[in-house]
Amino acid sequence: MQISRRLMLGGALATSSAFAGLGRRALAAARVEPAADPGYLSEIEGYGPLLPDPKGFIDLPAGFSYTAFSALGETMDDGLRVPGLHDGMAAFPHTSPDKVVLVRNHEIKHNITDIGPLGDRHQLIDKLDRTRVYDHDANGAPLSGGTTTLVYNIKTRQLESHFLSLTGTSTNCAGGPTPWGSWLSCEETTQTAGDGVKKDHGFVFEVPSGYKGLAAPVPIKAMGRFNHEAVAIDPRTGIVYMTEDMSDGAFYRYLPNDRRYLHKGGRLQALAFRDVPRAATSNKYAHLWNVGDRHGVIWIDLKDVESPDDSLRTQAYLKGAARFSRGEGIHYGHNELFFACTSGGAKAYGQLMRYIPSPYEGTDREKDQPGQIELFVESGDLRVIDYADNLTVAPWGHLYVCEDRYSDVLNNHLRIVTPEGKVTTFARNVDAQHSEWAGVTFSPDGSTLFTNIQTNSVTVAITGPWEKFSRKVV
Repeated sequence: MQISRRLMLGGALATSSAFAGLGRRALAAARVEPAADPGYLSEIEGYGPLLPDPKGFIDLPAGFSYTAFSALGETMDDGLRVPGLHDGMAAFPHTSPDKVVLVRNHEIKHNITDIGPLGDRHQLIDKLDRTRVYDHDANGAPLSGGTTTLVYNIKTRQLESHFLSLTGTSTNCAGGPTPWGSWLSCEETTQTAGDGVKKDHGFVFEVPSGYKGLAAPVPIKAMGRFNHEAVAIDPRTGIVYMTEDMSDGAFYRYLPNDRRYLHKGGRLQALAFRDVPRAATSNKYAHLWNVGDRHGVIWIDLKDVESPDDSLRTQAYLKGAARFSRGEGIHYGHNELFFACTSGGAKAYGQLMRYIPSPYEGTDREKDQPGQIELFVESGDLRVIDYADNLTVAPWGHLYVCEDRYSDVLNNHLRIVTPEGKVTTFARNVDAQHSEWAGVTFSPDGSTLFTNIQTNSVTVAITGPWEKFSRKVV
């Protein structure tokens, strides 16, 4: 496997200059040589090999430890239960510097009723503000998908509160934070009214991070109705980028009329390669490009964005848009975006894409200097990456990538891609439930990595000597 180019800093911290001298040719030549232990590829940046967890849950490098909290079924501060299937998540600043706010998705489908916030028999329904429920199933019960909000003390390493913050939605997979401090929760379903539910689904919902209680469940319909996976916003332009978890999915952007209030409408577009109409980016059926290759892009306007027949990606393709194999996690770095294609690649083990917006992104001048799409990583070995999913960029430039698939031989891992283009394993889930990683995110100060173990339905906070890695890179 070859990995080219650099990773840049994400979040609000200062931009690193560590990558300025890295040449394209040198990085393109970087290779990963799998070691004997399939869970650990190479010792890079001082992380070191994984050590067995005495609890048999998560293996980490020396010096790192985890705290598990807010698990399925626990009673929350509002009297409701912690829902299951923890998924996408983001961390936000709290008014106290010792605390952080987490907003967390729960990927619960409409027909799953025993792991929702109301209890296994909906016995807690009287504790719910029914005016804040988006939708109900065919029997009139509130849907269990949505979000919870948590306040965690990063100094004491304790959960201080958690409560339901969005409910009545379905299959809330990933999403993304906004620059103004809210979470965009995405429904990964296009279920229609009458098919076991009362309303159409497949929308994005906004959840304020600083509000204690249920958010108003208002779908942002102008952002399109499709199998939404994740969202990232360029804070310079306010443009919203979105992935679609389908084997023939498109990559979308939303040009909002009001960059602070996304509900006020906008234009929905799909990405196309300027020189390859209808590009098949996965390399599965025909080889299109190599790692490090870039293509200029154009953006295609879409109509009928509420898509009652779930035809947005087909409409986009017929107009020349590129296809991506299961677009999932996306993160805005320094003037660039990284997103995962979970089953992309010639072997369908996963790809990572890099999008560099035009200096004139979203304006009439972008045709003069178009944005660029790059194949950043393509895994050809399950020991490198197996189904890339949620991802984030650490303040020191390392890209942390959750694996979606759990192999009986290889377990399930949280991988790292470094600025030098090397891949290694930061954590391994060895629990018997064969659960994927999800919702990886760093606290605003970079001291704590939060992530979810989905089937176990638990959130973990990982701490350790992050500073020695940041010193190596920054």
